[in-house]
Amino acid sequence: MSRSPAAGPAPQRGTAPLIAALGLAAMVVTMAQTQVVPILSLLSSELDTDATGVSWVTTATLLSAAVFTPLLGRVGDLYGKRRTLIAVLVVMVLGSLLAATTTSLALLLVGRVLQGSATAIFPLALSIVRDQVPHEKLHGAMALVSSTLAFGSGLSLVVTGLLTQGHDPDYHSVFWFSTGVSVLALLGVVLLVPEGGHRVGGRVDVLGSLTLAVFLILLLLGISQGHTWGWSSARVIGCFAGAAVTAAVWVLVELKVSAPLVDMRMFTHRQVAMTNLAGLFVGFAAFAQFLGISYLVQMPERLTGYGFTASVLRASVEYLLPGSLTALVASPVGGVLVRRVGARSTLAIGAVAGAAGFAWLAFFHGQSASVICAGLLTGTSIALGYAAMPALIAASVPLHQTGIANGINSISRSVGSAIASAVVTSLLASKTIPGLPAGLRLPQESQFTLSFVIALGAMALALAVALVGMTRHHPHLTTVATGAATSAKDPEQAEQATA
Repeated sequence: MSRSPAAGPAPQRGTAPLIAALGLAAMVVTMAQTQVVPILSLLSSELDTDATGVSWVTTATLLSAAVFTPLLGRVGDLYGKRRTLIAVLVVMVLGSLLAATTTSLALLLVGRVLQGSATAIFPLALSIVRDQVPHEKLHGAMALVSSTLAFGSGLSLVVTGLLTQGHDPDYHSVFWFSTGVSVLALLGVVLLVPEGGHRVGGRVDVLGSLTLAVFLILLLLGISQGHTWGWSSARVIGCFAGAAVTAAVWVLVELKVSAPLVDMRMFTHRQVAMTNLAGLFVGFAAFAQFLGISYLVQMPERLTGYGFTASVLRASVEYLLPGSLTALVASPVGGVLVRRVGARSTLAIGAVAGAAGFAWLAFFHGQSASVICAGLLTGTSIALGYAAMPALIAASVPLHQTGIANGINSISRSVGSAIASAVVTSLLASKTIPGLPAGLRLPQESQFTLSFVIALGAMALALAVALVGMTRHHPHLTTVATGAATSAKDPEQAEQATA
């Protein structure tokens, strides 16, 4: 693809440092999201709050990500991705530093809100890759940056387990670690990511940003707090009703303003819509795997008759980290597959691997080796999905919409993750083992089986989206280069054209 003069020539060599810096920055995203999950009970006791209060430590990050990811993706498209990425990383450092130094729940929530903005790093990083990396390396580079999402989850769990083991654990050390990684990522971007890239004029659609933020906050608040508040409670129903009304208002706003935050044609473009739907299913499966395996292996076998009585550290290192490492290895393979057989086929292959992995987890989770091997399949599946979706987005939107399009796709995965968290948590709490000591509520084994079967269904739906929803030939696909349009009837050709 030719590039605009304003963007400057794409570097033809020396892309490894660029990818390393952007990959480290992207890894910060999932580390911020998952690092607190193993220490929620520790936070509850240290901050003198109940389970409802401490649940906001994860919810605050989720809601912040929903607000800032699409907005900052658009800001990057308008005013420069590198500049925006540096600003987001600075905010991430400040949020991590605040969380590492406070003993107040209120201030910790402020820090987590600041950390939530880090979710915008991923679409910004992909936009920079599309601007800077030459055609022959583009899909592999996108896959490598995407792979750090899965790897970051596993790494953060291991680090959290290591830092909080012992008789007197201190949650502050977890946030000090994320502060250090964020500083390294910031330095990497400042030193290794060049200026330039495609930039468009204009200004931010403030009204569209606000209405989209309200819609996403209401939707995710209802999903994330449904188990705590009660799915039939007035608050949850009000959240979902408000989300529906606000979504309609947002669409009307975007159709009226001259320079909308999101071009509504993006949602009517079949390939983009199906990619976002696939993102929802892959996000669901990724978090269902993480929660399901983590909880399953920690079940006390003496009381439940199943599980492996694993500690948080053992659950992370022995059962979850292998899948994360597999994802790191599988992602370059995903880049090769995208280049050779196309992103659509790569997504389908990943969905098949994921369905097989969750079937294995559902029906053969009685042995450690089975859980680990199934995790290798699901880790591979998620890596291939993450490799395919940015390529599908890049093939389907103009260059100047890359940031916002990848931001929306990131949000679709976040929504899927939130739904998975709500579904798995509700299922595990809905049917418990009778006759346990007073105050001890542990799920029946059938609830884990059902959770993995539902995740299997999500992977089956992702496969259907890839094979049926995404067509090899669709009527109009335009990508914008230097002010000229390049049309392609085949998404596989379009993927090459956008490069």
